[in-house]
Amino acid sequence: MRHVISVTVENKPGVLAHISSLFAARGYSIDSLAVGETEDPAISRMTIVTRGDDQIIEQIIKQLRKLISTLKVNDLSKVDFIERDLVLIQVNAPPGKRGEIIEIVNVFRGKIVDVGQKNLVVELSGQGNKVEAFIDLLRTYGIKEMARTGSIAMTRGAK
Repeated sequence: MRHVISVTVENKPGVLAHISSLFAARGYSIDSLAVGETEDPAISRMTIVTRGDDQIIEQIIKQLRKLISTLKVNDLSKVDFIERDLVLIQVNAPPGKRGEIIEIVNVFRGKIVDVGQKNLVVELSGQGNKVEAFIDLLRTYGIKEMARTGSIAMTRGAK
């Protein structure tokens, strides 16, 4: 089963390497990993997407909580949460096809962030399946380059 784990850590050198080596040493796979500062520059949030049964996930969480630099660990898969991916795609866009590509970008609520003579660079954020569908549609035009983040996530606000 897919799990999204949020880990709040001290923003210090080596923390990411320490956590990723914890996964590697125990043979756990990371499907996606995104790290960035929080509202407090001394603290970073890691969003880790992994797979495993409840016992494996429980073991991962216990190991993460033992690390000195770890402040908080949450399995977001057990609560109501928001998850997003971001992708930048440079796609072939000859003049005769630009209108079609722009229409696809608009339908997906994406954004054109750069225009060249022969290509467009497009930005899209959303749930993973939306991003995948967008990528699949743009493949028919020829993707020249692509950069994609891992998932980022947080719990929803109180109702």
